[in-house]
Amino acid sequence: MTDNKLTIVRLVADNDKFEILVKPDPALDYKLGKKIDLSNILVSDEIYSDANKGTRIAEEKLVRKFKTIDSTEIAKQILEQGEINLTTEQRRRMVGEKKKQIIQYINKNFIDPKTHIPHPPVRIENAMDQVRLIIDPFKKPEDQAKKVIDSIRKILPLKSETLQLVVTIPPQFSAQSYSVLKNIGDLKDEKWLHDGSLRAIIEINAGIKGTFIERINSATKGSAQVQEQ
Repeated sequence: MTDNKLTIVRLVADNDKFEILVKPDPALDYKLGKKIDLSNILVSDEIYSDANKGTRIAEEKLVRKFKTIDSTEIAKQILEQGEINLTTEQRRRMVGEKKKQIIQYINKNFIDPKTHIPHPPVRIENAMDQVRLIIDPFKKPEDQAKKVIDSIRKILPLKSETLQLVVTIPPQFSAQSYSVLKNIGDLKDEKWLHDGSLRAIIEINAGIKGTFIERINSATKGSAQVQEQ
């Protein structure tokens, strides 16, 4: 169910679906980090197992999952943890913007190895259109760039300057930091130390070193050690 007036946010947990009806644009703004009062987002305070059919979720399932029957608190958790069913216009707009950001990233960080200058954005866009990539409207452009680059290299030669970094992450942050390592670069080696720390060698594009350090510091509260190899 998506139209200009309402859409669904869905949270799936323990084989149960928890759905709420929301106003599309305020709900999307909330998901993207804007502070918006729930009263401006929710269409109703009902919690459904199937909003399209109007089937309400059983109260005992709400208690089991959310430890409360307060519909406002439950709706807030569903908004924060669930997935929004984007309207056609929202998806078109978000995918278009994300695609533009990926193109800018490639143009900034990669060159044509024959001419040693960047490919024009329109050439990069044409290559992306040829391989028919699916762009995730919510995923960060730098996290999608590696997959895009691997795909368009078949038809568009690309070269970048790379760095190999040795990253040491304290044990209390190793789990949440692992996804950063996997998503933003090429993980060449990893070793779990006796104290539970993770030491990894990661290859990244030189142009995103600052972004990488910022994200790994955010994940580790500034406790990660990063050195060029």
